[in-house]
Amino acid sequence: MSHALLRPATLRDAPAITTLLNEIDRIETGRPDTDQHRVEADLKHPETDLARDSWLAFDPDGALVAYGLLWDASGDGGQGGERVDMDHYVLPGHQETGLRLLTAMEARARDMARGNGADRAVVHLHLNSRPTTDTTLLTSRGWRTVRRYHVLERALDPARDRDPTVPADLRIRACGTEEDRLRVHELYQASFAGHFDFVPRDYERWLRDVRAADLDWSLVWIAATAELGDCGFLIARDARENRGWIRNVGVLPQARGRGLGGHLLRHAFAGLAARGLDTVGLGVDTANATGAPRLYARNGMEVRYAVDTWEAVLA
Repeated sequence: MSHALLRPATLRDAPAITTLLNEIDRIETGRPDTDQHRVEADLKHPETDLARDSWLAFDPDGALVAYGLLWDASGDGGQGGERVDMDHYVLPGHQETGLRLLTAMEARARDMARGNGADRAVVHLHLNSRPTTDTTLLTSRGWRTVRRYHVLERALDPARDRDPTVPADLRIRACGTEEDRLRVHELYQASFAGHFDFVPRDYERWLRDVRAADLDWSLVWIAATAELGDCGFLIARDARENRGWIRNVGVLPQARGRGLGGHLLRHAFAGLAARGLDTVGLGVDTANATGAPRLYARNGMEVRYAVDTWEAVLA
């Protein structure tokens, strides 16, 4: 399909993009998992210039068959300005069009890194482990998988998932003030430093990353102990339909091994179940060295599908 029409995306394209992504979701995972609100948030990414950093491909009948988006992920002067992230989606039967998008996106990633003063671009792309994209197109261009994540789910039941009893020296509070938000940012940076793909963020950029404008802060909790003070946090979302999503669970290194992650997790289950949600999901790095996969398994979360991080180093 080398004659497919390519053009940049605009916010007006969000409904068509959502339809495309849900069609790909059905093929890859068996159900639609993308809502238009998320697509619109991606298109508004502060590190993306849609005119240069987005691509839509249409077949001769005008149907959208491929979509790409790219953004600067190098953080606050970190990563040497070389890190770039991208999304790339293509329907089966349109791999040549997908390759056209990929080629254009690689060229733009090089330009973006060069503009940051870097001599190479290190590009990351997340794909389902059984994607609609023909991965031989990636491997033939030097891409390789560098990490695998599991998307986990657990059923919620308000009769079972009640607010758990916690130790006398542990307090879990909702994030209710600007001071609390600043504290969650500090805990996030300290908890995830050293994790794969972590990029430091200042407060304002972190707020954009977590989509703070659309975040219900009553679903963000801070854990504190009498000995250590604030030492853990959890960020959850009332994601779509009857499903919730846990974006992050973090515990400071000096507080690990005390069960704080489990207490935060069960507290979130109770909070989401009380809202009438029937399922909660999250993503976890299978190579996580802090024991997170075991923690989630102990708390009833099961693997639904896998996602691979692909990396290309573009000189």
